[in-house]
Amino acid sequence: MKTNSVYKHLMSGVSYMIPFVVAGGIAIAISFAFGYDAFQTEGTLPAYLMAIGGGGGFGLMVPILAGYIAYSIADRPGLAPGMIGGVIAGNIGSGFLGGIVAGFLAGYVVLAIRKYIVLPKSLQGIMPVLVIPVFGSLIVGLSIFYVLGAPMTFINEAVASFLSSLSGGSAIVLGLLLGTMMAFDMGGPVNKAAYAFGTSTLVLGQGSAVMAAVMAGGMVPPLGIGLATLLFAKKFDTDQKEAGKAALVLGASFITEGAIPFAAADPARVLPAIMVGGAVAGALSMGLGATLAVPHGGLFVIFAVTNIIQYIIAIAAGTVVTAGLLGVLKKDIA
Repeated sequence: MKTNSVYKHLMSGVSYMIPFVVAGGIAIAISFAFGYDAFQTEGTLPAYLMAIGGGGGFGLMVPILAGYIAYSIADRPGLAPGMIGGVIAGNIGSGFLGGIVAGFLAGYVVLAIRKYIVLPKSLQGIMPVLVIPVFGSLIVGLSIFYVLGAPMTFINEAVASFLSSLSGGSAIVLGLLLGTMMAFDMGGPVNKAAYAFGTSTLVLGQGSAVMAAVMAGGMVPPLGIGLATLLFAKKFDTDQKEAGKAALVLGASFITEGAIPFAAADPARVLPAIMVGGAVAGALSMGLGATLAVPHGGLFVIFAVTNIIQYIIAIAAGTVVTAGLLGVLKKDIA
């Protein structure tokens, strides 16, 4: 099993998972807008929004991740065993890590079934609708219950405990690293790896300092570039200044890809500026103790943030640093 193929399968699962994460996160954030515990009153709009986001979007997060890792490995026959394995992983508390294991296990179990179970031609039609989903799901499910579940749950809880224990310098270093990764390739593999790590810390249903740092680091590149086009207009052409306005909106929405056109046009100057800004935002977010209860939404989910003022300070600082560096590094357009 090649490392690059493993990464490809993992990123496939993450990519399919993101729309569920975004939809669920926004619904939860809107629920929080009515009050942080307003959803606890049954039959109210905040309660329904929390059910949509938490029970719906977040409830599907691990099964979708597992299912589409398996799909990447074994095509459509991998979906049922992968998603069922993901549900089981979530139910026993092994969370994001368990979902990854379930997805890979399901994918390769399905490949083995297709290779080693050979039926007569007259019965081959039952392979994708009966043999593969039944045997695949049983093998994956029982493997998780009897063999893999306990160690995955232990590791998941140990990681959560370690992250919650971070403070001072260690937390700042982690935030700096995550912020840099989010800015490095603006939606590419490194960015997605940091994002996946951040979302994994939300599986236990708690506010996460890691997720807050990840989102802060991902917002800064387009925000910093957009600010630079306003403060240092002579360094950007007309099209870039117009794109800068869009970058501000995209940054506020936590869409790091808004920085890509600028980085592609001038990578030697833009990449260092956005990476330093992202690092500053991530480090300050962790150092100031901000946490985030949802995995997406940018400033539109500010209600899901604890220590809101400190979080805004972290994002603003990273944005100003990026804009300032661009003002220094870029030359005036003749």
